[in-house]
Amino acid sequence: MSVHTLHPDSVDETRTLAYSTFAPALLNALTQRLGSCLGMKELDKVEQALVRVVEEADLAAPHADAMKEFAVELVISTIRNVREHPDTKSDLEEIEGRRTEGRSENAQTLEEQLEAGLEDSFPASDPPAVVSTSISGGAKDIVGTNEVLRRKKEASLRREEKAAS
Repeated sequence: MSVHTLHPDSVDETRTLAYSTFAPALLNALTQRLGSCLGMKELDKVEQALVRVVEEADLAAPHADAMKEFAVELVISTIRNVREHPDTKSDLEEIEGRRTEGRSENAQTLEEQLEAGLEDSFPASDPPAVVSTSISGGAKDIVGTNEVLRRKKEASLRREEKAAS
């Protein structure tokens, strides 16, 4: 049955039913999409804006305050579900304060700065340090499982011999 075939008395009721049925699903899909594209901070802004819209709405309906509470509850629960969804984009760390002054974001410029830095440091005045990976205290026996089991069996036999003598 389409809108054109509805009885005129049931159009408003059907519209209200459609809105109440599809609005939560549409709100969820929209916020899910926003969360996967924009991240948590933007979701916070969306949540605040939606709550403000609900709170500032001038309703002349019975139970207007209760309707607003339910609408805010819907917004908050939808945003919370989107925040917990694995596709929601995490916000990037704020790095503006950590940026080196004069550092470019252009890959070509960064490459040129790296080349200039390497040229300025060549030849190095200090030879590279030789790093030893040896462990002081001598070499350790590295043994496999069979060797460990054999040694345990020998030790057990020795203990039995001592106990018997």
